[in-house]
Amino acid sequence: MELKPDRLERQLAGEPLRPVYLVAGGEPLLVQEAADAIRARAREEGYGEREVYDADGGFNWNTLTQGVASLSLFATRRLFDLRLPSGKPGKDGSEALREYCDRQPPDTVLLITAQEWSKAHAGKWSEAIAKVGHLVVVYPLKTHELGEWLQRRLRSRGLVATPDAVRRLADRVEGNLLAAAQEVDKLALLVGESKGPKAEAIDVEQMERLVADSSRFDVFKLIDAALAGEAVRAVRMLAGLRAEGDQVAGLMPMVAKEVLTLCSLARAAESGNVMSAMRDARIWESKQAMYRRALERHPLSRWEAFAAECGRIDRTSKGRGDGDAWLMLERLLVGIADARARKLLA
Repeated sequence: MELKPDRLERQLAGEPLRPVYLVAGGEPLLVQEAADAIRARAREEGYGEREVYDADGGFNWNTLTQGVASLSLFATRRLFDLRLPSGKPGKDGSEALREYCDRQPPDTVLLITAQEWSKAHAGKWSEAIAKVGHLVVVYPLKTHELGEWLQRRLRSRGLVATPDAVRRLADRVEGNLLAAAQEVDKLALLVGESKGPKAEAIDVEQMERLVADSSRFDVFKLIDAALAGEAVRAVRMLAGLRAEGDQVAGLMPMVAKEVLTLCSLARAAESGNVMSAMRDARIWESKQAMYRRALERHPLSRWEAFAAECGRIDRTSKGRGDGDAWLMLERLLVGIADARARKLLA
């Protein structure tokens, strides 16, 4: 059965442990916490021994089979903790996991964690796991989901914050859930105990004073913000990258690559084959709606103009053109994000 992370806690509380769990996704903190919840429940149910396997590229899957076979020598329950970073077990691993699911050994729980997951990772092995256990897929939080996640996190620590304060916290930790969790824990220590159970909500000023700036920006999130039409956020992220020491010349290859991809998609859209073009470009299904909105925002001619501007910015960043490369890149991103801002590139 496939579960969302927020349902896993209810399942663990309401049913005995399943024989197999697969927790996979690109958000390390959420994967870790879901796996920790399963480990904690296993300890409660008497699974006193734990064996950890790191299934990297050279992993011998017979090791898992041998570990299962050795259970007959013991009278205790065991947790097999299998770490599969790539989310792809390969042919041998797929067969070993399917065999494990078909012949589940008694008094064992197999917990598999992976730091990557998409439809391309799934296969008969993950289907076998879902039939006898739970598949918990963890997707990175979208921008609009971060505030609600922070509110839940604060409440779980006995804290209340105003909506504006939560937005300020989200601004400070954007893209970094580990930093967000650490800041909430710090707030619980600094604010929670000092104010007691009837504490007033944390306001913006308190949040500003108590929370460090832990924002983590990268060029991929920068491009996503522009394509999603979030001009203000894109400008703020660009400023963050600049403050962290990035250079325009280092950012432009990825920016130009995405703009050229949009040019190809815009051409395909004119002939009605945009979905096929997205598949050929290997655009994840979770991001296809964002690309479609970007295509609706600008015609092909404007995407071609953006591509030409990428060339000018790249030359300027390398000292072969006039102008301020940072300002030019900012204008490009705003132009992509907002159709009304196209005159910035004139």
